[in-house]
Amino acid sequence: MNTLTTQNKNIVRSGFTLIEILIVVVILGILAAVVVPQFTNAADDANDAAVRSQLQTLRGQIELFRAQNSSDPDLLGTGWTDMIDNDYLMLAPNNPLSSTSTVASAAAATVGWVWRDKGNGTFALYACDSDGTEFDE
Repeated sequence: MNTLTTQNKNIVRSGFTLIEILIVVVILGILAAVVVPQFTNAADDANDAAVRSQLQTLRGQIELFRAQNSSDPDLLGTGWTDMIDNDYLMLAPNNPLSSTSTVASAAAATVGWVWRDKGNGTFALYACDSDGTEFDE
């Protein structure tokens, strides 16, 4: 009997206990909860940056059109046709937030760009979010 007890004490067990595995799983869950939201906001931030960049470019091209033609392009009447036909734009700009290139005088869910009076008699271009509100630069 003594020899059996002595032999059992020399056996080395390898592996992890259930508690150790559960602790590791909980730690990984906490890390995932912290990291994943940062990646989901990255796409929204990229779209916001793309809209800001497009607005800056489009406003610059509209100013150039005004300087050379002494008038605003007829964005509400013909859309981007004046800008494209006179080589200020290659094609109608697509708003990344609303996935459309339409122009209107007021923000809506189906509108990509808003061309409206700034309140002082001059018109300016704004972008629309996918929910139909003006993009806050």
